[in-house]
Parts: sequence; C-alpha cells; structure tokens
Amino acid sequence: MTHYFFGEIAMKNALTTDMTSGNTVRHIIFFAIPALIGNLFQQIYNIADSVIVGRVVGPNALAAVGATSSITFLFFALCNGIGNGGGIIASQYYGSHDDDKVKNCIVNTGFIMLIVPLLFGITGFILAPDLLRILGTPAEVFADATMYVRYMCVGLLFVSLYNYMSAMLRALGDSKSPLYFLIISTVVNVVLDILFVYYLKMGIQGAALATVISQFISAVSCGIFARMTNTYFKLTKSDFKLNADMSFKVVRLGVPMSLQFALIAISSMAVQRIVNSYGPTVLAAFTATNRIEQLIHQPYMTLGASLSTFCGQNYGAKKYDRVYEGYRKGTMIMIAITAAMMFVMQFFGGAITSLFVPEPEVIRLGAMGLRINSLFYVALGMIYVVRGVLTGVGDAFFALFNGIVEVAGRFTIPLLMTSYLGFGASGIWWSTGLVWVLSAAGAVLRYVTHLNVKTGIMAKDLKRITV
Repeated sequence: MTHYFFGEIAMKNALTTDMTSGNTVRHIIFFAIPALIGNLFQQIYNIADSVIVGRVVGPNALAAVGATSSITFLFFALCNGIGNGGGIIASQYYGSHDDDKVKNCIVNTGFIMLIVPLLFGITGFILAPDLLRILGTPAEVFADATMYVRYMCVGLLFVSLYNYMSAMLRALGDSKSPLYFLIISTVVNVVLDILFVYYLKMGIQGAALATVISQFISAVSCGIFARMTNTYFKLTKSDFKLNADMSFKVVRLGVPMSLQFALIAISSMAVQRIVNSYGPTVLAAFTATNRIEQLIHQPYMTLGASLSTFCGQNYGAKKYDRVYEGYRKGTMIMIAITAAMMFVMQFFGGAITSLFVPEPEVIRLGAMGLRINSLFYVALGMIYVVRGVLTGVGDAFFALFNGIVEVAGRFTIPLLMTSYLGFGASGIWWSTGLVWVLSAAGAVLRYVTHLNVKTGIMAKDLKRITV
C-alpha cells in the first residue's frame, strides 16, 4: 500500500507542473513548446488536406475546402470555448491545491462537452447548404463544399473531446501528453490523405474522411492515456456527480469564450462572402494564405495558452505579482517571435504559397497577402498575450468584449477597403491586419483598465472580474 501511494504521487508530479514558484520565463517557454509542436501538428491536418487537394485535384477543389473554413470554425469555436473555460477553472483549483474540485471540474466540463458538440454537429450537418448559399459560395465548388462541411460536422464531437481533454491536461501543467497523440493522428491523416485522394481518387471526400478518422484517433487515444496515467483522471463512480455550481462556473467563463470565437467566425463569414465574390482564383489564394496564417497563429496561441495556465495557477495561489510578471515576460517573448515570422513572410511568402498550388497568379496573390499581413503580426501577438492573462484570472467579460470589437472591424473594414477605398482584392489582406490592430487596442485597453501594471491585479477588481 505504501509503495502504491508514493507511486501515485510520483506519477502526479511527473505529469503535472506547479507554476506558482520558479522562473517565470522558463515556465512559460517550457510549457509552450510542447503545446506549440502539438498545435503545429494539428494544423498539418488542414495543410495536408489543402496541399494534396490543391495539387492532386486542382485549385477549384482547394477553393471548395477554403469556402467551408468560416463555417467549420464557427461550430468548433462554439464547442471549444466551453472546454477552454473548464480548463481555466481547473487551473485555478489546481493552483489552490483543491484536488477534489479539480476532479469535479473535469467531470462537469466533460458532461457539457458531450452534449454541446452533438447539438451543433447535427445543426451544422442539416444547415450546411443554406449557410454556404448565404456566403455566396461559387457554383463551381458548391457541391464539394457542402460535402466537406458535413464531414467536419461528423468529426465535431471528436475534435471537441480531444480539445477538452488537452485543455484539462494543460490546466494541470501537462502540455506534453496531448502532443504525442497529435503526432500519431497527424501521421495517420497524411497517410490516409495520400491513400484516399492520390491512389483511390476520392477527391475532397477522401481528404474529409481522412481528417475525421484522424480526429477520432486523437480523441480516443488521449482519453485512454489520461485515464491510465494522470491521477486527476483516475475517476471513480463517486466522482461522477453533476454539480450545478461547478457547471455554472464553467459555463459562465466558457460561454463568453465560445461567443467570442463564434462572433469572429460569423464576421469571418462576412469576409468570406467578399472573397467569394472575386472568384475561384482569389478564393484559392485566400485559402492558401489562410492555411499559412493558421500556422502563424500557433506560436501566439500557445504563448497565450501558457500564460493562461501560468496566470490561472498563480491567481488561484493569490500570487498576483507573478500574474503581472507573466504578462510582461510574455510580451517580450511575443516580440521576439514576431520579428522572426515577419522576416520569413516578407522574403519567402511566394515560395511558401507555391507549396499549395502551381498556378502563377494564385502564388502572386498569396505572396502579396502574406507580406501585407506580416506587417501587423505584433498586433496579433498582443491579442493573444492579453487574452491569455485575462482568461487566466477569470475575466469572463473580456472574451465577449474582444469578440464584439473584432466583429465590428470585420463587418466594416473589409467592405471599406475593397469597395470604397479602391484596394480591390488586396484590401482583403489589408483589412485583416487592420482588424488585428483594432482588436489589440481593445485588448490592451481592457488590460490597463482592470489590472494595475505596477502591482498586479487591483484589489477592487478581484471579485468583479472573476468567476
């Protein structure tokens, strides 16, 4: 019995990380690196689909995949915000060393994450053609786009469950375990893409089927591993209790996060409609740059996730000075990342775009778009830094506020740039950067008005902004 007890403690310490003490930069970077690798592998799903479809099937097929991106993002966002909200609550309880509430948070978030994806998946499957018509999807790609959306809706439950479990593991300081299963499922995805699309000539349907199978593998394998190795996932029958108060906390933080990304997705549909109006060539170029931009988001996203866990644990431990230190050091790391990525996109954007399609005009437009967007990367990075800090301390309002600001920008700036200021197709990419600037300004304003940049969180705000 004694041997088993100490074995459990050793396993718990091996798979979790307490960030309430020790070097701030080391915690942020060492936590972010595995998460970054994992997110990059997750994006390889999309890139593998796009490269293989664009090269093997053709630019119209790539345009069909791109025409679905804002719709699938909408449904993913509505589901994943709940899981991320539960992860923040779990990190705060972990920081305060309340193990029973950590387990209760895992259970109650899990119940919610079984119901929500099923509801949205069924809704998206039924409404796929109507949503694509609203977006003005070109007739040449409409049938393939409808089929692709429906496959993604089938896989929504698997994506959501994987993201929920990885959010919980990250909340406990474990950013490595989810990475292993993403690597496996990514390899499976690429192999199946080649098999279905190249050898079996299944077209976009093959790419969609490969993605769904890979999503299923990542969800199931991560869940089994967590159950076998992590103390907090060794749940007994008595742990499976619905707790209204805990569920309310998860929903209160998770729903604004879901709404934030849902609003962004809806506003992205407005942008998608403008892109669609320029025809398949611009749509293919936009799809290629969009896939590349998803990679660009990953270092910022993982930095924000790392700050969220770091600040959540330290907020739970009432170490508010370390919350501000996380913000300051996170900003410095973000600036270094921005300098490197901006250099790459300014000088190698064309070569990167050519990986997706061989058509010269698509490559030219894609390279132009990447050069334009890279000018605004520092604003994009600032959004993720502030978001990570504020969600870590439980600022439920910020996520919704930030989403509203971005929606306002996406509904007005693209139309202004493309139609009224005469930028034409290039206005699509200029407007993306300007929306980032607007959103970053709103994020920083929220931070400086709710957190004291010298002493950390202001005492008068603690009750007001937390769950």
